[in-house]
Amino acid sequence: MHQGKRAVVIGGSMGGLLAARALADHYEEVTVLERDHFPAVGEHRKGVPQGRHAHGLLAQGRAVLEEFFPGLTRDLVAQGAKEGDIVEGARWYQNGGFHAQFPSGLMGLLLSRPLLEGYVRGRVLALPGVRALTGVSVRGLLGGGGHVTGVRLDDEGLSDLRADLVVDASGRGSQAPKWLEALGYERPAEELVRIDLAYATRVYRRRPQDLGGNDAFVIGSNAPEARGGVVLGMEGDRWVVTLAGFLGDHPPTDEAGFLEFARSLPVPDVYELVKDAEPLSGIVPYKFPGSQRRRYERLARFPEGFLVTGDALCSFNPVFGQGMTVAAAEAKALARCLEAGTKNLARRFFREAAALVDSPWSIAVGADLRYPQVRGPRGPVVSFVNWYVARLHVAARRDRALVLAFQKVANLMAPPPSLLAPKLALRVLWGNLKPHGAAARPPGPRQAPTA
Repeated sequence: MHQGKRAVVIGGSMGGLLAARALADHYEEVTVLERDHFPAVGEHRKGVPQGRHAHGLLAQGRAVLEEFFPGLTRDLVAQGAKEGDIVEGARWYQNGGFHAQFPSGLMGLLLSRPLLEGYVRGRVLALPGVRALTGVSVRGLLGGGGHVTGVRLDDEGLSDLRADLVVDASGRGSQAPKWLEALGYERPAEELVRIDLAYATRVYRRRPQDLGGNDAFVIGSNAPEARGGVVLGMEGDRWVVTLAGFLGDHPPTDEAGFLEFARSLPVPDVYELVKDAEPLSGIVPYKFPGSQRRRYERLARFPEGFLVTGDALCSFNPVFGQGMTVAAAEAKALARCLEAGTKNLARRFFREAAALVDSPWSIAVGADLRYPQVRGPRGPVVSFVNWYVARLHVAARRDRALVLAFQKVANLMAPPPSLLAPKLALRVLWGNLKPHGAAARPPGPRQAPTA
């Protein structure tokens, strides 16, 4: 049953495309407005600078996308993406040691962002009633009397666009707070946790013997050290290698500096890979000032006919790879809210979205607050949780149950407090009483030690 004639989505990136997918079941027409021009599938888009860097689709994100687009995993694997167990097929180095590797049943998808976004875009634009207008910028909202009735376009050749519902998915730089103010509403409160993060990324030819046959390698940063790195397989027999540094300790973008930064990481695997591998690209930088959250759910007044989603709502530290999965979960929440009608839609959606964002926000911000230079509310709870998670990583070198519990939280399949369950806490305690090597290396993904 349609809730209206036309919905408009501002922004054609993953958050906007997924919102359009949810809206397509409830509106006769859905128009996606994008200031860029869409490239061919698999090609980079100017408006997605982070698209050149390491991307993985978390287990929960893959499940939601498969629900929206049946056959997605099959189709992408046929185009070279790698479906695999995120525990068995990846080495995770955290807090001085490697997590145990074993078949966990948690399946992720490794591929480039352009391939994933291009595929999703094709599926969305093939839906009846969905279209995209590219090269178009929005400069404000139309409306009055408590309702948004469309968007004002910054293009003399196009008329303003009327709509029953407008969804802002324009990303971190969203102008929605300013637009709301122009209509007589308050701006939402904003939370910003500055981390001064930077990436440097290069693509390499993948060889069968690389990384012992694993599909991914992750080195998490651990205070006081502010460096980390990730190697992910992707289509075309390629590796994408991303080095990261917090608090101004940024990886260089010249070849010698890039190699030296890789060599400085606590284990040599990434350096051993990149020093001999064949480069397929230049070294590309990316900067991220800090995690940002806009609290629309706390506004006392909000117009009907308008929503905000994706990075425009909350933008996380990208090291944790949560953005696309959260956008997918928000699109699913939007679909649920629309099934109940459009009355009080904004209040219902923002309440659900806030609950969805709470867990990934606490994961990202809580981890960032390990560094004393990062400003933010700590308190005894945050300090204890960070201490506890560090001890969990030590025990997870041998304990499969702890690895699985941690990955379910990291993949947004379980809430962070689940790690504090008494049975798991006892395993953490016991795992820290056992003798263990500070940087014990697993013999291989299928011969990993058990709990």
